[in-house]
Parts: sequence; structure tokens; C-alpha cells
Amino acid sequence: MKIKLLLLCYFYFLSINAQVSVNENLYAAKEFSKEESLYKAKSFVITQIIGAETESIKFEIDPLAATSSGELTSLVYSCESKNISGLILGFYGNRWNKSGIVYQAYGFKNFTEEKARRLLSKLNTQIEEHSKYINDNSDNNNVFFKFEDITFLIYRDGGIKIRAFWNDFDSEWQSLSLGRTKRRFERKTRD
Repeated sequence: MKIKLLLLCYFYFLSINAQVSVNENLYAAKEFSKEESLYKAKSFVITQIIGAETESIKFEIDPLAATSSGELTSLVYSCESKNISGLILGFYGNRWNKSGIVYQAYGFKNFTEEKARRLLSKLNTQIEEHSKYINDNSDNNNVFFKFEDITFLIYRDGGIKIRAFWNDFDSEWQSLSLGRTKRRFERKTRD
């Protein structure tokens, strides 16, 4: 009888605390796909980059690459009438609310076209400059640097990998996804 009462109380209190609350910088998410990133990033571009207006504004947004883990997705955007374009990194990961309930959250980091070019170039440069060091002892040798408010850790684990730390997200960015992002970004932003 005591076990039944205990189980009943457990499920009752679990259902009471099942509401997920997130702050204004994080959003609850269910999936980590390029399609889901594209869907959510449209709102981010409208409200945070271009700014919602009463007139009609045309813009383009295209997902470039998603990591195999789904923790990081890159997207390119442009708005000809506002003369803006850039790169968005979509971060995804698990969070815990105050009650200990796990939920999936996401956030977007915007880079203007110029900053995006500098970031992608710096990542490639750092990988090239430090590849010998990283390859000498792949279990222990690491390199990191900060770009704006994101810290990038470069290491080797079967291949070159990059971890991006931003806003409590810890996302892995494989070199294959980085290369795909760089190629597609350059192709989409050519003059």
C-alpha cells in the first residue's frame, strides 16, 4: 500500500512540475534538424536582424550545413532592400529548469557578412597552423580561441573537430560541416 501511495505521489508531483520555463534568450525546441532551424531562424531574422516593419520586405535565408549531432546549424541570410547579409549559427542542446526537468533549447548567433568571413577564415587558419601540434598527440593536444562571445576549441578525435561554447551551449562542429558551411556561404554571398 505504501509503495502504491509513493508511486502515485511521484507521478502527481512530476506532472505538476512538467511545465518548461525558459528565459528570453533561449527557446524550447523538439528537433535539431536543418528544416527546423530554417523554420525558427526566419522569425529570428525578422525580429532581431531586419526588424519588423509595416511595409513588405523581401529576404532570403538558406540552411548551409548541420552537424551530424544536430547541435549546430549554419544558415545564410540576405535582405537586398536593407543591404544586409550574414551568417547565423543555430545552437541546440539540453537544458534543465528549476525543477530539474530536461528540455531542449536553442539560440541563434548572428554574424554580419564581414564578421562571418573573418570567423570562417580564422577557423581555417587556426586548423592549418596548429594541425601538426593537434596530430602529435590527438588525445591531449588542444587549441582554443575566442571570437566575439564564442570560444572555439579545436582538437582531433578521429578527425579535426571543433567545439563551440556560447551561452551555455557546448556544440560540436565537425570539420566536414565547417567546410560545407564555408563553401556554401561564399557561393551564396558572391557579388
